[in-house]
Amino acid sequence: MRFCELKEKEVVNICNGKCLGGVVDLQINECSGAIEALIVPGPGKFCGFFGTDSEYVIPFACIKKIGPDIILVEIKEEKFLQKY
Repeated sequence: MRFCELKEKEVVNICNGKCLGGVVDLQINECSGAIEALIVPGPGKFCGFFGTDSEYVIPFACIKKIGPDIILVEIKEEKFLQKY
């Protein structure tokens, strides 16, 4: 699968059914070249608007299924939400 195909899919947390958004970047191990995590923008500052100052860094091990339209992950959102 290519990155352009991956970033067109919505990421859904199966713990609560919440749509987290789309993949915007990947975290890759420089030595092995393996994908370590998906990067998804965090929630907006005001009701989902006006940008964001955080992102979800979702480890590859937390991906449960990659389907034709969505990526199912199992995470505790507060644990993987990082401020920048």
